[in-house]
Amino acid sequence: MWHILNNKMKKTMFLILSVMMAVEAGFAQQPKLQGDLKELFAGPYKVSVHDAWLDTMVQWRNNERVKLNYNNSEYRRSEFSWLKNTFIYVQMMAYDRYFYDPDARKYTVDRYLNDLKKRYGGIDAVLIWPTYPNIGIDNRNQYDLLADMPGGIEGIKQMILDFKRRGVRVFFPIMFWDHGTRKIALSMPAALMEEMKSIGADGMNGDTMYGVTEDFKNAYDSLGYPVVLQPEVAITDLKFVEWNTSSWGYFWNYDSIPGVSIYKWLEPRHQVFVTNRWVKDKTDDLQYAFFNGIGYNAWENIWGIWNQIPDRYAEAIRRIAMIYHEFPGIWNSAEWEPHISTLHKGMFASRFPGLNKTIYTLVNRDSINIIGRQLKLPYVANLKYFDLWNGIELIPEKEDSYVYLNFPIEAHGFGAVLAIKSTKMNSSYSHFIYKMHYLAKRSLASFSIDWIPLSQKIVPIKNTNKTITQPEGMVLIPSAKDYKFVSNGVMIEGNELSTAVGVQHPWEQHPARGQRHVMNIASFYIDKYPVTNTEFKKFIDATHYRPIDDHNFLKDWKNGTFPLGWGNKPVTWVSIEDARTYAQWAGKRLPHEWEWQYAAQGTDDRLYPWGNVLDTTIIPRIDINRNMQGPTNVNTYPKAASPFGVMDLVGNVWQWTDEYTDDHTCFAILKGGSYFRPQTSDWYFPQAQELNKFGKYLLMAPSIDRSRTIGFRCVVDR
Repeated sequence: MWHILNNKMKKTMFLILSVMMAVEAGFAQQPKLQGDLKELFAGPYKVSVHDAWLDTMVQWRNNERVKLNYNNSEYRRSEFSWLKNTFIYVQMMAYDRYFYDPDARKYTVDRYLNDLKKRYGGIDAVLIWPTYPNIGIDNRNQYDLLADMPGGIEGIKQMILDFKRRGVRVFFPIMFWDHGTRKIALSMPAALMEEMKSIGADGMNGDTMYGVTEDFKNAYDSLGYPVVLQPEVAITDLKFVEWNTSSWGYFWNYDSIPGVSIYKWLEPRHQVFVTNRWVKDKTDDLQYAFFNGIGYNAWENIWGIWNQIPDRYAEAIRRIAMIYHEFPGIWNSAEWEPHISTLHKGMFASRFPGLNKTIYTLVNRDSINIIGRQLKLPYVANLKYFDLWNGIELIPEKEDSYVYLNFPIEAHGFGAVLAIKSTKMNSSYSHFIYKMHYLAKRSLASFSIDWIPLSQKIVPIKNTNKTITQPEGMVLIPSAKDYKFVSNGVMIEGNELSTAVGVQHPWEQHPARGQRHVMNIASFYIDKYPVTNTEFKKFIDATHYRPIDDHNFLKDWKNGTFPLGWGNKPVTWVSIEDARTYAQWAGKRLPHEWEWQYAAQGTDDRLYPWGNVLDTTIIPRIDINRNMQGPTNVNTYPKAASPFGVMDLVGNVWQWTDEYTDDHTCFAILKGGSYFRPQTSDWYFPQAQELNKFGKYLLMAPSIDRSRTIGFRCVVDR
């Protein structure tokens, strides 16, 4: 038949046949991508196309390096040599109570690290996060918030040294979108790199960045202080891999066949940390990491929401990290080969060749235990084989020019094999094999995968002495029966169904973003206005109060008093502790959230003190100026009164109410919203002027907690 076709038909048939062959081989012109963010190459869809798939992968890498005129000089810097031994990494909130003790007023680095070591073996690097979600509550920028951490720059320097003493490298974030807060003279790269040099940090993570831009590299070069640059999201321009020596594998779309990290394939010394913060089942994350020989971000404190790693995955992290650390450097092998042949469906392996030894990592993507022969390898004389995961020496079964290795891998489990020349064995390997054998006596499946939200407790507010005489400057709020308390948090992130985000009111079983509760409220008195500078100065004059942690205390005041004309403005730059101390002196207390809301709302569920329609003419004008003006006098807008006559409730300053704690986080409920609106980003602290909404404000220490937009008012029990 072929001989009767004309040349045009022959060419068409040949083209069709070529395309079919390419599809059969699992590639067209370049490797297929896996997932939406284009961080992964898809693996070969069957064994028979592996060689063609690998050839395509190698050709892509060679072509891409030529096209990029790729320069690997940053990976050869001695200052970055530590990165090749950095595998387990964690983003940590500076507000974590394991990290800082506000009562002792000291960083507790050892307590923090000891907890992680106990639960999953410890970490190699930490990303300390003092900015979002609080940034934007006022005009303090990312540099200010770092400097406002307890102890200031000197305290931070010592804290970083404490981490390094334990072998842990320290990262801080780049808030690339922070252009609505206080402006500074230097460019962001120059300012941040100077700050990192001053405190001795090792790396920076670019929040929301698709690759940290080259001006950050130029900035650290100009200072002679190189830091590891690491974007949060996918590196969309592969040229950036030259100076982004690390990255996150973020929200990868997982397939039954493991994908290959594009950045690791392009540059084997590039360190990726798989990150999937909200998920509870860590199987896919850890298997993809181990298959690729890359790191893992064990992120648990997510903006003050605790998502603890269940025991099974914690134990997997421990064992993976032990294997990684025992053989440093081999995971950056330029001859790394993913998807070598295995002998069981659902089993996938990678080969990491090193000097005189090779390691094979395996992941069982199937839901059944797999036993028997797992690998068929070319026979090499004088090689010993060890099952690293189970801690035993393997006896190779030789057939012709191959050896077969027989060992078990549990369902959704992991495996690792060391092939090494017998003359290169040393005592440390024997000790390591013994430790792994001891751990392997207990299977991963025997560890719990249970997850429960961390229980929160409200900080008690002690009742005041009761009075039937209405105190001066206060408004009587009558008792309420069956008050419908509706409370909704304005936190930007958090999935209500899976993360127990928000607050656990005393009557709730777990934290939640939204609450609806019918309750009775006893009668009380509440300040008609927020406490003013004049009133707070009377307290200062009477008591000579000065907090132990006085950083930012009454920051707008000079020489012991407030600025001229500020007497009737609400006092700000007071911590919740400062406010409580004032209230106690005055014979008062701070209100509960529901008391504040009832006094502002009455019983008809209104959204604003005056009704259900926002009227911007009766509240302070919004301030978008990066320099930020001060608040408005408390008696400026009488038409904004609540049904009971309470004034200045929304749109001027946030107001302290309740405080909640759990084992890792402390936060306050803020009500009323403020006048300040930083521009340029939706990631700044959101507003909550509607009465049925609240802001969740993370607390660390008075130095950083105080703000120009947070004031307070008090109540007295009746």
